[in-house]
Amino acid sequence: MRHVVLFHSVYGLRPAVRAAADRLRAAGHQVSTPDLYGVPAVDTVEEGFALLDKVGQEVVLDRARAALRDLPPETVLAGFSMGAGVAGALLAERPDAGGLLLLHGTGGAPDAVRSGLPVQLHLAHPDPYDTPDEVDEWQQAMTGAGADLVVFRYPGVGHLFTDPEAGEYSPDASAATWPRVLAFLAAR
Repeated sequence: MRHVVLFHSVYGLRPAVRAAADRLRAAGHQVSTPDLYGVPAVDTVEEGFALLDKVGQEVVLDRARAALRDLPPETVLAGFSMGAGVAGALLAERPDAGGLLLLHGTGGAPDAVRSGLPVQLHLAHPDPYDTPDEVDEWQQAMTGAGADLVVFRYPGVGHLFTDPEAGEYSPDASAATWPRVLAFLAAR
């Protein structure tokens, strides 16, 4: 059983994040899904970026830190898209994290990686926010820093392919993602 904190995308805390948390809980994990905005989720990516601008990146990070405050040091940091970036940004502050689980976006800097840190990335290929070259560079840097990194790229799908409410949803890619996520968490 792992403790997992699952940060939402720029849309806010949507049903897809709650459903993912329920899936992980059904496998025996303790999962927190903090609301980094404090307001209802929005329907479009444009509204999401506007909401992020209104709330502010520092407030989002402060709320993420607050959500982690009472969780064990070995909690797995996880996130959807923007939330993957949040998880990665907090890695330097959580050196004993049990792993970094990134859905729909890269996160984490090589200088925050401890040797052997388990990292798993699930990403559309190509992804509109992380180009293949950027992902390759990030992958090389993370591996070079000692991360135990596994990258899964899903060809021909949209950015938020595991979110049934997103126009980019791919049942096949989503179905392939969750067993891999559960195996990642079980191996830790």
